[in-house]
Amino acid sequence: MSNSRLIRGTFLLTAATMISRVLGLIYYFPFIWLVGIQGAALYAYAYNPYVILLSVATVGLPLAVSKFVSKYNALGDYRTGRKLFRSGIVVMLATGFVTFLMLFLSADAIAPLFIGEGDETGNSLEDVAFVIKVVSFALLAVPVMSLIRGYFQGFESMGPTATSQVVEQIVRIAFILVSGFIIVVLLKGDRTTAVAFAVFAAFIGALGGLAVLFYYWRKRKPHLDKLIAESTVDHQISLPEMYKELISYAIPFVIVGLAIPIYQQIDTMTMVKTLKSIGMAQVDAEAIYATVNQTTNKIIMIPVSLATALGLTLIPTITKTYTSGNLKMLQQQITQTFQMLLFLTLPAVVGLAVLSYPAYGTLYGMGDVASGGQLLRWYAPTAVLFALFTAMAAILQGINQQKLAVLSLLCGILIKLLLNTPFIEKWGGIGAILATDAGYLFSVVFCLLVIKKMIRFRLRFVAKRALLISIFVTVMGIAAWLIKLPIELIFSGDYGDGASYFEALLSLIIGIAGGSFVYLWLSIRSHLAGQIFGHRFAFLNKKVKSKSRNL
Repeated sequence: MSNSRLIRGTFLLTAATMISRVLGLIYYFPFIWLVGIQGAALYAYAYNPYVILLSVATVGLPLAVSKFVSKYNALGDYRTGRKLFRSGIVVMLATGFVTFLMLFLSADAIAPLFIGEGDETGNSLEDVAFVIKVVSFALLAVPVMSLIRGYFQGFESMGPTATSQVVEQIVRIAFILVSGFIIVVLLKGDRTTAVAFAVFAAFIGALGGLAVLFYYWRKRKPHLDKLIAESTVDHQISLPEMYKELISYAIPFVIVGLAIPIYQQIDTMTMVKTLKSIGMAQVDAEAIYATVNQTTNKIIMIPVSLATALGLTLIPTITKTYTSGNLKMLQQQITQTFQMLLFLTLPAVVGLAVLSYPAYGTLYGMGDVASGGQLLRWYAPTAVLFALFTAMAAILQGINQQKLAVLSLLCGILIKLLLNTPFIEKWGGIGAILATDAGYLFSVVFCLLVIKKMIRFRLRFVAKRALLISIFVTVMGIAAWLIKLPIELIFSGDYGDGASYFEALLSLIIGIAGGSFVYLWLSIRSHLAGQIFGHRFAFLNKKVKSKSRNL
């Protein structure tokens, strides 16, 4: 895949992932209004173990299939990829059913690990076990959907993945909001029932995504069959040999894909119990836990969507380039990746930090804005580490250095485990964030050093671009802060009890508009945007030059 196709594929998946993230963020506001912060905690109790079991169910096959198919397609062998696809469907159905039983039957044993014995102020053990059982049904459908996406990605076809992601999210969200409104508002039902329907929506959404993929399969099957018929190479690999190679790809994908869920699961198993151990009531401890792992996490994962899209695009792309032995092209693709990642992620992260209080207040209401805004400000920089690790892990997997990617993650997880409880005891919710930062920082530095050594990657050019982007981002952050400052001074001056929703909304809109204008103007005027994204920004450079001459 050329650099231009890499950019197109990245933009397509980025757009789809961003749409899904934004939809996932927007629906969450009315969902929180319906079930409250305790409902958010209950939702997290169910979702975190589900995500981990989902990775076990798929055993990393979707991305591994993407890499496997891409490799053999590059060698002119399309039959081997189809053979793998057919057997993979059966495997996904089997592992999905097994993991469904595992999660459903172990729900009663898992619940005490999260909240201890529980108390009358928070969610009960029965509630936690019930929602875990309900979410387990999604394991019957999601693995198959993920495998089909991986097969299409192996052909460097990102459209099916992008479209099915958006449709899956729309169907899931519609089910959550409609069922929640009916249960809470119309039927006056309880919070637990509404949350149970919300987690069951993962299964309903997967059915919607599968319907889209089935449509693409019927539409593109004649073309794929033609490629197989014209294929001049057939490696005649047996299924045992095929799965031996595939598992060597898949296990690292499983572990790396579990990075954020594992970190969140560590918080799930330690935060509430640690905060209760220092004298905090369960209801307050669950509020802090939900803020860190649900409300603020939903916001910071939006800029991380770019890295997620890059990872999906990079693995088949870099695998193909690496297999062909084109080291120069490989270095160019990695340089392009880092530039795009920093250009789009850094301003979003700094903007979230500067506008954390109005952002949290606007999105989740003014009731918990003081605590939520503070935690969001601390959590925002973590998004850069999330994004960098996701992209670097994809690069390492593309150049067959999966073991080192896994090693970096395991070391980071160990750091998180060692620091989480003492940090929470000392700094509360902020302590959990700092422990996450420490773990991810180690992993990012480790991966970067490996990439530098393995392909003789030169960091100097990327470092210069990162410095320039950082300067522009700093100017943007100062501009956003100065623009919103008069509004806050006119109103309450802070985001305590006296802050109004209108103040938060106005500060957020003006801060985003002003900061974005400054950053884009600097990027276009300096030709940075054009140099990173090519001809897509060339016309803007010409417009800026023309206006400068007329002034």
